[in-house]
Amino acid sequence: MVNPGTNLGAVKSFYVVHLPRDGRNVNQLICDDLVRRGLKATTGETGSVPPDADAVVTYQDKWVWDITMYMLQLDLQIRAPKTDFALASGQVMHTSIIRRSPPEMVKEVLDQIFQKASAARGAAPMGGK
Repeated sequence: MVNPGTNLGAVKSFYVVHLPRDGRNVNQLICDDLVRRGLKATTGETGSVPPDADAVVTYQDKWVWDITMYMLQLDLQIRAPKTDFALASGQVMHTSIIRRSPPEMVKEVLDQIFQKASAARGAAPMGGK
């Protein structure tokens, strides 16, 4: 979902907040995916948002056991740094039979968000590298 009036095309700098309980470095996967899209992205702890960040990325990852641990669901939000207002959000979920790797889950949810943002603006897909 992209909130009306949100122009993600104007966002050039992202800060991905690391969840304290995340021992799998999902924050770094998100950061790396944004960089592959040609965007500036850094990651770190809550309260360390750089002053030049145009958006803050938060996420919730859910892992389950089925022979091995795997990521069942990833929820991601892109927020305004000063107000914490959710500019856009996305969610992916894959059960054990159709499970995806964490990098694939990150790519899928960001593709979803950026494609919706581009469609809302009537533009070519952004961040599509």
